[in-house]
Amino acid sequence: MTKNKFRPETIAVRAGRPHGPGQPLNPPIVAASNFRQGGELEYSRGDGTETVAALETAVGELEGGWAVAFASGMAAISAVFDGLPAGATVVAPDDCYQGVAAVLTEGAQRLGWRVTRLATDDGEPWLRAIEAGADLLWLESPSNPMMAVADVPRICAAAEAAGVVVAVDNTFATPLLQRPLDHGAGYSVHSATKFIGGHSDLLGGVVVTADPRWRDDLRRRQTIGGATIGSLEAFLALRGLRTLPVRLARSQASAADLALRLAKHPAVTSVRYPGLTTDPGYPVAKRCLSGPGAVLSFETAGSTEALDRALSGLDVVTVATSLGAVESTIERRARLEGQEHVPPTLVRLSVGCEHVDDLWADLAGMLERLVEP
Repeated sequence: MTKNKFRPETIAVRAGRPHGPGQPLNPPIVAASNFRQGGELEYSRGDGTETVAALETAVGELEGGWAVAFASGMAAISAVFDGLPAGATVVAPDDCYQGVAAVLTEGAQRLGWRVTRLATDDGEPWLRAIEAGADLLWLESPSNPMMAVADVPRICAAAEAAGVVVAVDNTFATPLLQRPLDHGAGYSVHSATKFIGGHSDLLGGVVVTADPRWRDDLRRRQTIGGATIGSLEAFLALRGLRTLPVRLARSQASAADLALRLAKHPAVTSVRYPGLTTDPGYPVAKRCLSGPGAVLSFETAGSTEALDRALSGLDVVTVATSLGAVESTIERRARLEGQEHVPPTLVRLSVGCEHVDDLWADLAGMLERLVEP
């Protein structure tokens, strides 16, 4: 890990590239499972490939730590939780990715973890949990799908002083809007499937840490779990990372515009987006994030059946799960298992790179179908 003199936009473009005369401009896809003995690489499950190393270098430089790439976001998440012993105390948000909720449930049932779930945007209970002692604090900010914002710097600073490990799911914010390691977090976790890849064409995950011992432990868990990312996926994720700054800038600007328009529509009962001055998370987001991001959620009037029918008529926005891609996606989240806390008509909208007026025309048409007699 080295300190980088460049700004994030430049790091995203140049980090992890080969150097020297005659080298390719981009790291090639190394399609090899094993290597001739005598060098640094022997078997790609444990050693990765040059392609994987390039992705890890680039994400590590963006986050300010050492990165370890995994076969999926859930593999990355699981690698962090796999380090917890039986009977561990874990504190996590009440609103979090359903995959994390499943890991917590299994850990409590199988390993006797003591799990406490707290509101993401209420900092005081988190500080009390730190004082009481915990093996891991898992933060997700902004949260999925309620878009709550945690005071990551404050919580991480208190946890670091008390010797409590914090892991932050940084998928929504990306390293461009938030760098948890700078505030004392032990881990910053990404689903590279989302904004890093950015094109809905790969599965991948990354965990970044500033502690070389934890990096080595992550590498060991990646190896024994067989969760190494493939070279093709690493190549695609790195290619996606190159355009993350321009994609995020476009998507974020459109998300802010759409949030304002949605808030004024009679068929919309609430909008959750930390870029709105009326949003409860706005003050903390303004202080803790470099931008509100490209994901928002909103609730609509009427029944879930009517909403599902209206969503099915969308043309520009795609009804699909996942997020962070060049194409806008929308999904009614309460239909998924583990999302029982989500209001029934809440939809999560991941804003892509289409023209904002085309997106609004599509969404407005969907909302009009909701209010039609």
